[in-house]
Amino acid sequence: MSAKYTILEELIRPVVEGLGLEFWGMEYLSLGKDSVLRIYIETDAEKGIDVEDCARVSRQVSSILDVEDPITGEYSLEVSSPGLDRPLFSLAQYQAYIGSIVSLRLRVPFDGRRKFKGQLMGIESEDIVIRVDQEEYLLPIELIDKANVVPQF
Repeated sequence: MSAKYTILEELIRPVVEGLGLEFWGMEYLSLGKDSVLRIYIETDAEKGIDVEDCARVSRQVSSILDVEDPITGEYSLEVSSPGLDRPLFSLAQYQAYIGSIVSLRLRVPFDGRRKFKGQLMGIESEDIVIRVDQEEYLLPIELIDKANVVPQF
């Protein structure tokens, strides 16, 4: 996890949780002039996340980021629910989706490939176990750049 990500999470997580919501995770995409800070929020409430929840988090996080100023230059702030194709950030989130189909992209190639799509079989220590075409791969979580649950209908 990068130092920038850690600083941002330390600022944002308490704000989200202070509003009675769960901080699911975030993505910071530094794309030169068009940087994006995307925050995912969740709730235990049956109604789920609505537009007002996103707006409340956006207002509060914007205020904190304006004061602390951890991001140099311009950026867009996006707040949303993780959705059906929810990104996975932590070992606990992977644990909750064992048995689901996931899509992973690695930072560096592993066994000659960077992209994997298959059934999440489990977790061993700090590694994710995924079955792709009847073959199991043990992927270190720190190598995973992006992971999403693949919705099944």
